[in-house]
Amino acid sequence: MERKCNNLPFLVLMQTSKGIHDRIKEEMAKNKLGITEFSVLEVLYQKGKQTIQQIGNCILISSGSMTYCLDKLEKRGLLSRNACPDDRRAIHVILTDKGNKLMDEIMPKYVELVDHLFDSLNSDEAKILVHLLKKVRNEV
Repeated sequence: MERKCNNLPFLVLMQTSKGIHDRIKEEMAKNKLGITEFSVLEVLYQKGKQTIQQIGNCILISSGSMTYCLDKLEKRGLLSRNACPDDRRAIHVILTDKGNKLMDEIMPKYVELVDHLFDSLNSDEAKILVHLLKKVRNEV
């Protein structure tokens, strides 16, 4: 039995993913944010008011981790939680003015970083990469 994975596309994808993750983490640390915290703020910034479950589904983290993350962001005054008037079980989460201001500052830098990370690809290569990644994703 083979003791290690020799699937080169998989290994390169994982190494690339880790490298991108680490670079974004480094950038977010400048704003005293972890990647999960930034991901929560990004969902709210892009989509507006969301339930905790909707946010969790977007960023794929457990409800326990979500509560901890929301607590930290709420303490910093970046978001607020309010009971949903239509469903007492649901809590709506929304960015505060302070949270929107922070994201107005962060997002252009984030977009620039992501664009820079993929600048080495021409448009045809980018299309091929997207096609290939979707092909693998469909097997999951």
